[in-house]
Amino acid sequence: MSSTVNSILSSIFGDISGSLFWTVLLFGLGLLLLIKGGDWFVDGAVGIARRFHVPEIIIGATVVSIGTTLPEVMVSAGSAVSGHGEIAYGNAIGSVICNTALIAALTIAIRPADTDGRALRVPVLFFFVSAVFYAFNAYVFGAFSRWTGIVLLLIFVLYMILNVRNGLLEARTAMTEMDPQDQEEAGPLFMSVVLLVLGAFFIALGADLLVDHGTELAVLMHVPESVIALTFVALGTSLPELVTAISSLVKGHSALSLGNVIGANVFNLVLVSGMSVTLSPFKVPVEKQLFGRNASLLVDFPVMFLVMLILTLPAVTKGKLSRGQGIALLAIYAAFCIFQFAV
Repeated sequence: MSSTVNSILSSIFGDISGSLFWTVLLFGLGLLLLIKGGDWFVDGAVGIARRFHVPEIIIGATVVSIGTTLPEVMVSAGSAVSGHGEIAYGNAIGSVICNTALIAALTIAIRPADTDGRALRVPVLFFFVSAVFYAFNAYVFGAFSRWTGIVLLLIFVLYMILNVRNGLLEARTAMTEMDPQDQEEAGPLFMSVVLLVLGAFFIALGADLLVDHGTELAVLMHVPESVIALTFVALGTSLPELVTAISSLVKGHSALSLGNVIGANVFNLVLVSGMSVTLSPFKVPVEKQLFGRNASLLVDFPVMFLVMLILTLPAVTKGKLSRGQGIALLAIYAAFCIFQFAV
């Protein structure tokens, strides 16, 4: 998408591919699109949740997660098809770690809140089942076949069916007849959908601009592709989740933010990886070694499981999140990034 923007600007202003000025300008444009898109996206999602009496955490784990995961889908699928499986692989795992240990961690550290543990059970269960299946293929086979991708996509379909079913049951239980005040608070359904769609488009375009031009700078620094994917690309494609989390926090909808993060983590494994592997199977990249073994298998997967356990275990069992959790997750993310660039 950003290549189209580059082409249009190039026809007006000349070649911008080697211009630091235009790279920074487009990077800034992407940031602005993300901020405004995130604002509209949250407003639209909350409007839909209120209209149908669906819990915000379920809307966050489904509708919002699909929208904020679009950049990961585009980046990873495109990378796999073009023969850069390292980007697709690193982006999926790196985005899970970034979503959990940076984005969710920031919201928890700033404003801890109670959670609906019952509503989180399905997304959390699907995440760990998908993560174990994904890790099994990496550790045992050292590669992801097309059948692996198909299974992951089937898990995605099942996940969506169960979430929609649960959402309808919740809505049916809560909804009797909306009074005029509720109708006015929810706003017109059409406007909520428009805000959701426009917000998702701006988020996807903004993230694409940031990743495209940010990755150019990282490549000039001679950083390996898998490291770029695990850190810079993962952070760039996770910016929609970050913007949505901040917007949700400011507007007082922390449940929407938590549901979005956990739902996005599920989608990163079953939809993003599933789509990438189905289109173009690839092997587990071996670009870094630690103690004579693949550093990704020794570090990346364990960190992914660890941060999700720290986030979800108290949320599901106790229905609470603490500031200490957020601080611990942020410390883990900082150590993870230092390791990626220092080793």
